[in-house]
Amino acid sequence: MKFAISYSAPYYGADPDRIIAFAKHAEACGFEGLYLPDHIALYPGAKVGNFEMPPTLPYPDPLDCLSFVAAATDRILLGTGVLLLPYRHPVVLAKRLATIDVLSRGRMRLLTVGLGTLPGEATATGVDFATRGRRTDEAIDVLRLLWSGGADGVSFDGEFFTFDSLVSFPKPHGVPQLPIHIGGSSRAAARRAGRRGDGYFPGGMLGPLERAGQLDLAKAEAIAAARDPAALEYTRWGSIDMPAERVEGLAAEGVTRIVIGSIDPEHLFDEMSRFAERFDLGT
Repeated sequence: MKFAISYSAPYYGADPDRIIAFAKHAEACGFEGLYLPDHIALYPGAKVGNFEMPPTLPYPDPLDCLSFVAAATDRILLGTGVLLLPYRHPVVLAKRLATIDVLSRGRMRLLTVGLGTLPGEATATGVDFATRGRRTDEAIDVLRLLWSGGADGVSFDGEFFTFDSLVSFPKPHGVPQLPIHIGGSSRAAARRAGRRGDGYFPGGMLGPLERAGQLDLAKAEAIAAARDPAALEYTRWGSIDMPAERVEGLAAEGVTRIVIGSIDPEHLFDEMSRFAERFDLGT
């Protein structure tokens, strides 16, 4: 089992010293990766489910923040949970992600993308909320095409993106393409993970039967797309106080990575250290 951790800037703060201290401590503890959440813009009345989000929550750009973290660390992998892909142009994003990967010497490897749930965020970025699924599928294809293209360029003619003989450098560090994990809590997300993803990272508000059904669906879609279902990584959220029995249960469900979510801000480092000791992350 791999263990990563999420830095929830809206609750821990966007102070640069605190972010770097958190990242360095996570690396010293032995966590595999550090995840950052994403929102481009909030507004009064924005809700995720029944939770109304305070519009002043400080969401720094996750890619800028991860670049900043990469310069101060040596080993820890860089992740997003989740990057709102339909609201970013994939031609620009391909360059940004490859640049971070090169500058970090191959650590931009936990990219997780999702659709977003706030209609006002889509409107603000000029995206039709109803098309964001198709737009995401197309953007994933564009990212991979640009990363794999050579000096002669690549072309694409889709519903949302079109270009001819486009060349994008630098390339990811030492690999043809960056892994793209799919986040979400819907069956559509599970299907997308099977058809296009290198991994599936479902949300936290699902019952056990629905979770199992979604994982089965992702694997079935992978088979239908002539992809290897066994190669699909399966990431789940966990808690800082989770017992070994819970980890064993998740492993039995096929989970390959656990991401520790929000922790009491007043006891961040102590709780991270205790978790690392309990699961021998430093070994």
